[in-house]
Amino acid sequence: IAWVSELVGIAGGDDCFPELAKEPMGKGRIIADGSTIVARNPDIILGSWCGRRFRPAHVRARPGWADVNAVQNDQLFEIKSAEILQPGPAALTDGIEQIHQIVMDWSLQHG
Repeated sequence: IAWVSELVGIAGGDDCFPELAKEPMGKGRIIADGSTIVARNPDIILGSWCGRRFRPAHVRARPGWADVNAVQNDQLFEIKSAEILQPGPAALTDGIEQIHQIVMDWSLQHG
């Protein structure tokens, strides 16, 4: 989602899939092959789904993901969908503050 990618950037992070933010339809933003994510080796993973909880244990259990920096360093975070997936004030206040705190905490630990 374009605005989520922008929020990550404003908060001090880098979206490791910026090309997907430009996809107009959700279907175009789906990463079907998890090895693509493993190859990009994100330092932080943010999860948010409408009506569902983010389950870090499910992420850790995916084949090959034990080698991902975010998994190795326990940098798997849920941000409630109402605070990031809906454009508007919540994303610009609560959502961006959470992302910023996560990025800053990571920066302090990993420099």
